[in-house]
Amino acid sequence: MNHAAYVAAAYAAALATVAGLILWVWLDGRARRRELATLEASGIRRRSAGEAR
Repeated sequence: MNHAAYVAAAYAAALATVAGLILWVWLDGRARRRELATLEASGIRRRSAGEAR
């Protein structure tokens, strides 16, 4: 009996975990950009943007 099934399952679990993390970060980034656009549209600006001089 070989260990190919175990190795394949381990790779599949690792791939699913990494894909899930990538999806989570991508969706969270979209949500943060949407929040930022809403705040900027309401007149709230970032401190890092500085003031116009």
